[in-house]
Amino acid sequence: MTRVLLTGATGYIGSHTAVELVNAGYEVVGVDNFSNSNPKVLEGIEKITGKPIDFMEVDCRDFDAFAKVFEKFPDIEAVIHFAASKAVGESVQKPLMYYDNNIRGLINLTKLMVEKGKGASIVFSSSCTVYGQPTPENLPITEQAPIQPATSPYGRTKQMCEDILTDCVKAYGNLSVTALRYFNPIGAHPSAFIGELPNGVPQNLVPYITQTAAGIRECLTVFGDDYNTPDGSCIRDYIYVVDLAKAHVKAIDRMLSPNDGSRERFEIFNLGTGRGLSVLELVHAFEKATGVKLNYRIGPRREGDTEQVWANPAKANKVLGWSADTPVEEILASAWRWQQTL
Repeated sequence: MTRVLLTGATGYIGSHTAVELVNAGYEVVGVDNFSNSNPKVLEGIEKITGKPIDFMEVDCRDFDAFAKVFEKFPDIEAVIHFAASKAVGESVQKPLMYYDNNIRGLINLTKLMVEKGKGASIVFSSSCTVYGQPTPENLPITEQAPIQPATSPYGRTKQMCEDILTDCVKAYGNLSVTALRYFNPIGAHPSAFIGELPNGVPQNLVPYITQTAAGIRECLTVFGDDYNTPDGSCIRDYIYVVDLAKAHVKAIDRMLSPNDGSRERFEIFNLGTGRGLSVLELVHAFEKATGVKLNYRIGPRREGDTEQVWANPAKANKVLGWSADTPVEEILASAWRWQQTL
């Protein structure tokens, strides 16, 4: 069986992708340092799939420790690189942490993959933040949209990582890369065995919504209601994490299949629904899906936030044969079930 390495395997998107890879017949090796996750996630993956994944506790910034993964599993054929810090607001407060973690980890991974000698396939967990604040004529965003200055250090690290990988594909003939530019992943596995499990105060919207609904947080703050949008709050493209995980399987399938000449060595795909929802629309959708009234207030704008961004996912629909069409109420209900199991 084909062996795939997942960095950040016990994180939110990593854990859901591990499940989908196992279900698709891949052998999964996971690594994580548990900086923003919990070892119990491995039990959740096993409960869903019926089998444990191989796992090593490793920080990708520690080159020697990371190299031991490749020594133990020399038959790794591809890697999906999730291991990165990912909160826009936090990155504004802690830029050095983001540059160190996100860039050093990627450089070490790329070096280890290239040094293996044989075909090195990397699926890179990128982000719509690389587009900065798109101009109105570029919405919804295609992969050809111009890259604007990023609005946060987090976004800049994703831009830099894509630049590093672009240069490496040119330099190293055995390297191929697929960059998946996510929009906003939300929800939890329908089993409620895994979901978004942030350490400390959530940096992302939906965990904060569910923790507020559960009484763990007193009040949700909506950052700004004076943006140039219909209700004044920021607009995002919210994608179900299980749909997103399935896109990674499609990307791995494509990279490891014989190339008929249509596949380039560096490919980029936007992963979103193609529909923009405002923060306030998401809040009201949660109330509708769960019947729980949410305590929220309007606060000042948050530094680093983009006003509105949503995807044109036509390329991923056509080339990968993938789409994200789970209804938002169903997604939010899954997030609430997960919160209740916690």
